[in-house]
Amino acid sequence: MNPPSFAFSLLLSGLDTVECAYYLIPKSSSHLDFIGLAVERDSMKQAKIKAGREIQLGSESFLLAPHGTGSGYPFLIENEAFIIQFGEFNRPNFFVKFRSIALWHHGAVQLHQRFLAWADSVGMMQSQPERLSRVDFAFDYQLPQIDFDEDHFVSVTTSDNQHRKNRKVQTFTFGAGEVVLRVYDKSAEITEASNKTWFYPLWGQDKDVWRIEWQIRKEPLRKIGITTFDSLLERQADLLRPLVTAHTTLRIPNQDSNRSRWPLHPLWQDLITKVNQMQGLGLVQELDHKTLLEERLYRIAISVYGYVKRVAAIDALYTGADKVYMDESLQHLWNVISEVHDPLTWQNDVNKKITQMRLGEW
Repeated sequence: MNPPSFAFSLLLSGLDTVECAYYLIPKSSSHLDFIGLAVERDSMKQAKIKAGREIQLGSESFLLAPHGTGSGYPFLIENEAFIIQFGEFNRPNFFVKFRSIALWHHGAVQLHQRFLAWADSVGMMQSQPERLSRVDFAFDYQLPQIDFDEDHFVSVTTSDNQHRKNRKVQTFTFGAGEVVLRVYDKSAEITEASNKTWFYPLWGQDKDVWRIEWQIRKEPLRKIGITTFDSLLERQADLLRPLVTAHTTLRIPNQDSNRSRWPLHPLWQDLITKVNQMQGLGLVQELDHKTLLEERLYRIAISVYGYVKRVAAIDALYTGADKVYMDESLQHLWNVISEVHDPLTWQNDVNKKITQMRLGEW
């Protein structure tokens, strides 16, 4: 196949989806009334109000949903910038999805600062840095003609599919789970599904736009050391570079039986150039040991919490009490641990654990 004779151009590139966990704690003057929100939510549910109700929380107006979320958060609020799931006792206690329209008009960093400003306005502050859990990068190209099909893509993934309409391919998808690539007719998707016509003035046109979109979730982000917005800006090119050059590429078929030696399609050459122009540190991969330690500690806490419940059950059976408090069960467990504790072997055993964890035995 000869290189395409038609012109194509990049119209827009940026983040289309960002999902982030926040760990917030109340300041001395917190104004976030969880009990009042629960009363408001339940009153809507009893009145069978499905559309939600507008409320003012600090510096932002939100639509409060009359229900919690499927992921276990008791409260769901949203406005033009954020969809926020939260709960006083959840961990993380705030999980935020930044809306696409806000990302394209304001940018992720500005929205992050806006969320923190809102948190401050209701008397909350961060107890630890935010944790990004999903980031979607989008590259929107003016592409009047399509001279490729699924056989022109070379991918390391074992999962791929395509969507067709009126005998024309509209979407190519490669991968599943943590990393997914979609190449699709964005202008057709707007017309037929999303109705995001606000893209038209950003593009300067309303047709012939194809999107190359990488959906990247938590584990690949962690491997490159991306957890916060600062690290995302610093390392985004390092994240994307191996994806656009090794994960999946668009090629021009020839007689070579080795598909990886087929020449790159000019569209993909342009994509690689644009990625290389993004900010990055030149990293291949980086393990965030601090994050690994924190996640390991959290898993241990979950296990210990389960054992404390067992201690509480033992106490209840032993004493016949109807109600057992967590602090009492914790104290009971601590008393037993103190009895089995051996000061002579403690440090030696701890040192062994340190060595094991340094060698990767988490």
